[in-house]
Amino acid sequence: MTDLTAFLLSFGFNFLVALIIVRFIYYPSTHNKRYVFTFLAFNTVIFFVLSFMASIELGVGVGFGLFAIFSILRYRTDPLPIREMTYLFIIAAMPVMNSAGATSAIWPQLLAANAAIIAIMFALEKEWGFHYETSKRIVYEKIELIRPDRRAELLADLQARTGLKIKRITIGKVDFVRDTADLKVFFDEGVQDDWANSESETVMVSVSKDEASGY
Repeated sequence: MTDLTAFLLSFGFNFLVALIIVRFIYYPSTHNKRYVFTFLAFNTVIFFVLSFMASIELGVGVGFGLFAIFSILRYRTDPLPIREMTYLFIIAAMPVMNSAGATSAIWPQLLAANAAIIAIMFALEKEWGFHYETSKRIVYEKIELIRPDRRAELLADLQARTGLKIKRITIGKVDFVRDTADLKVFFDEGVQDDWANSESETVMVSVSKDEASGY
């Protein structure tokens, strides 16, 4: 097998595994296309860089140093959520591992390692044995409903407005001057992807005066 053939086979295998993880595990669970480009681009570029480093014998230490830089990279204006950071770490780590396949006879180990990664990620995303919950902060104006004895009415009102099956609610700061309260609602992840995409956003729930007076 020539060096070019080995390189192409190694690259094709690495990209196929990355594509399986991103397209068939990550995307069906989140339906979020924002990071698909980043994941696949990172995986491809890191594989090429490490393969060329190995071919010119710059040393493993340099490769891992570059991998570390890529792994901790964050965008100042758009920090990655924890789940996406985890996927980015996996996608960036795979070419470090798989680039060794082009120059050494460890294909059985590489196949087993990549298959294990795919199986574990698939099992975690399918929530086999696990239960995922997400939350959203809401600025709420019906502060008369935050009393403990009216918790059922509060839950029913929030579910009717948001369309979410809310499991529990925590009450934060209450502003009696503006008649608002900061609530944090918890619901099953994946119930409504538009609500679950960002945990840091604030949603303002409000009604007209006529509706409020007639409630």
